[in-house]
Formats: sequence, structure tokens, C-alpha cells
Amino acid sequence: MNPNAIKKLPILTLLFSLALTLTPTVWGQRANTQSTSVRSGNLQSIPSGSKMKFRGVVMGRDADSLTIRDRNRTDYQVLLTDQTSIKTYGGFLRFGKKYAVADILRGLIVEVEGRGNAQGQLAAEKVRFEESDMRAAVTTDTRVKPVEENQERIAGQIDELHAIAAEARTEVKVANERISALDDYDVQQTVTVNFRVNSALLSPEAKQQLDTLAQTALAAKWYMIEVAGHTDSTGNEAKNFVLSQQRADAVMQYLAVHHKIPARRFVSPLGYGKTEAVADNQSAAGRAQNRRVEVKMLLNRGLSRQPAAASSSIRQE
Repeated sequence: MNPNAIKKLPILTLLFSLALTLTPTVWGQRANTQSTSVRSGNLQSIPSGSKMKFRGVVMGRDADSLTIRDRNRTDYQVLLTDQTSIKTYGGFLRFGKKYAVADILRGLIVEVEGRGNAQGQLAAEKVRFEESDMRAAVTTDTRVKPVEENQERIAGQIDELHAIAAEARTEVKVANERISALDDYDVQQTVTVNFRVNSALLSPEAKQQLDTLAQTALAAKWYMIEVAGHTDSTGNEAKNFVLSQQRADAVMQYLAVHHKIPARRFVSPLGYGKTEAVADNQSAAGRAQNRRVEVKMLLNRGLSRQPAAASSSIRQE
């Protein structure tokens, strides 16, 4: 045999041994058999009962299981039990240092040997690693864990800020709607009082109607009162405008003096003369209906939308 070939034999033997060490091996069944090997995402399922030995890096862990990624970037779920032997590689006398399950950290390079179970996991019988790799994993975990915890804290704060911002946007929207509706009023109640011919004096029946309206208004908030006077078609136009204004003023004066409704609650009373008839002026009954004052209690749409907590602090007037 060629002497140079003899010198190369130990090197070839070493390379072959390393290849066996780093390549996942299944005894009795091939690891890549399509009929029995099922892949879920990037997590490789191991056939039940198949023996396997491979080397990889711990990517994650739960209470009793590890996710280990091999050199081919395939992930395996490894189950740790009370029977799992967890030690460092032995030295001259082959006695390695024992470790607890909780000592296995992310980033640790391990060699795992075991058999597949019914859940597609590798039930580990042996877990081996270098002592130097354990020290490196401890150093990495010490540096990385605080960073991850800080990221989780910041993420929680960001979620809280998003929630606060969403709530603020909702409140701004409601406020804008209230402001936009400040000039809008809803009619809550309407009262029509009638007058005799050429008169602006309130009848007892008219006063009773206004008394009922005043009680409703004084029990409400954010209200206004609109007063509009009208006449029938009898008489000239100028006289009818004056008479309709006198009727409107009489109603406002009664509500303000007898029921203490603040003057600011009134929309300026206005007389419309004979311009807005509601009945036929050709008949006596129609003219009687047209000799009237219409009183409307209005509720401000924007202010009435204020939250109950805010509105309770506003003194009713």
C-alpha cells in the first residue's frame, strides 16, 4: 500500500466519525421516509418507536420539552422525563457532570438520543453537551433574558398607549359631534295659545297652557323657548305685524315674570303678522285658529349629548 495513503487513513476516519456525529440517524427506519415522517410547519415529527440520535441547538423550551434545531435547520420537539440522563461529555474516566432538566438553556449545543413517541416527539434517553458550551449558554441567557423582558414590558406599554389613543380618538369624535350640533335643536313640546279679535291679552285657558309648558321647561336642561305671534287676515298689514308682535311679547313676559324663566332662554319673540296662516281666513273658525302664538320648547342637540358625569356638574337654571 502507498505510504502516503496509509498516513491519510486516520484523517479520513476522523472526518467519517464527525459526519456520523452531526447527521441525524434513525436505526431501523430512515429519518426521511415520506410515508411515516410528517412535517408540521418546520417541526419534524418522529415516527413512533424509531430510535434517533442527532446534534443541534436548543431554540426554545417548555416545562418538560425542548425545541432543538439541527444543522439542516429542522426543528424537533424533545421530551424530557425523569429517566432522561442529562450530563456533560465524560473526560478521561468517562464520568460527565450531571445537570437538572431546568439547567438546559436556549443556545446550548446538545446531542440527544432517544425514541419517537405517539405524539411525534423524541422521548430523550440521553442529553449530552460540552461544559464550555454550557458556560457560553449561561452567558448568553444572562445577557439576552433582560433584553427580552424589557421588550415584553415595552410591548405592553405600547398596547396600553394604543388603547388610550383609541379611547381619546373616540372622545374627540363625540366632542366634535357635540360641537357640530350646538346649533341644532329638537322640538320637545309645542303649545298654541289663541287670542280674541284685535287683542293681545292672555285668556285663562292660554295661561293654563303656558303654566304646563313652564313646568316642563324648568325641569329640563339646555332648553330654549321660541315664541312666534300671528294674526288673521283682518285689518291692514302693518297693524297685523304690530299686533302679532304684541301677542308674542305677552307670552314671553308671562313666562318670564310668573315662572322666572331667564330671558336668555328665549329666542327673540317675533311677530309674523298674517303671513303664516294655518287655516282658511275666509271662515270665522279659520280666522280664530290664525289668531295665535306658537310656543316651542327646544332642546339643544349638542349639549344634551354630554356625558352624564360632566352634565351632573352643571347647575340647572
